[in-house]
Amino acid sequence: MKIPFINTTEIRVRYGETDQMGYCYYGNYAQYFEVGRVEALRSLGMSYKALEEQGVMLPVSEFSVKYLSPAFYDDLLTVKTEITAIKGARIYFTYELSNEKGNIISKAETTLVFVDKTTMRPTQAPANFSALFESI
Repeated sequence: MKIPFINTTEIRVRYGETDQMGYCYYGNYAQYFEVGRVEALRSLGMSYKALEEQGVMLPVSEFSVKYLSPAFYDDLLTVKTEITAIKGARIYFTYELSNEKGNIISKAETTLVFVDKTTMRPTQAPANFSALFESI
């Protein structure tokens, strides 16, 4: 399996995601990382919806984030998402969130678990999912 895999996507900070001073609320960063993760999988040719249709779900089991500097209203942010490993039933992601100046403003890591939708027990990644990494 060829890993790491890196994808980038852009997100603009919306007015409703900020406080009165124009600072982006820190809780929104988890959603930005989720967008990066979803778009990374989509760019590989596999969506969350397709995984769920195969009977597999991907809940987050671990999340850690480091805030380096704030994002502000109307900033265009780039989410760099890296799939660093798939081990057993787990898939590991790292993220860098940078602003238009190219400054990294946040870093994060998540671990997700492939779970059988019926039993809710951990399972291996579907073979067609793992095969996506062979073609990159």
